[in-house]
Amino acid sequence: MSLQTWYENGWLHTHQTSQKEISNLLGIVYRDLEDAQGKSLSSDWQFGIAYNAALKLCTCLVYAEGFRPEKNLAHYRTLQALHMILGDAHRNDAAYLDACRMKRNTLEYDVAGVATQADADELLAYVQELRETVIEWLNKQHSDLIL
Repeated sequence: MSLQTWYENGWLHTHQTSQKEISNLLGIVYRDLEDAQGKSLSSDWQFGIAYNAALKLCTCLVYAEGFRPEKNLAHYRTLQALHMILGDAHRNDAAYLDACRMKRNTLEYDVAGVATQADADELLAYVQELRETVIEWLNKQHSDLIL
């Protein structure tokens, strides 16, 4: 599969992003990474905030490639696009983030106390590394989108 195939299947729409939009998304990532470290927050909230930062990083990638997901399964497709954009070395990352998506949905809508502190810390550390990877990729592939 490729983003082009997803587009042809109607799972993505074309999208013209801008420096401002990418900058705004990265601003959300920085805020969320800082907020997710709040010691007074439950591990569920820390996990949810870190998940949002990961989603925004993947959104930057999809937008930079000229697409946006259609609303149905938007989070799933945004996360699954990670390895299509960054390469097969990131296939397991997409699977990890999808597991995080499902856990986040459970703790957000169904049950409290789902994420352990270890879950939140692991996701936070992962997202901090992903942020560096995405910024490096943007600098190499779409330097016109970086302020």
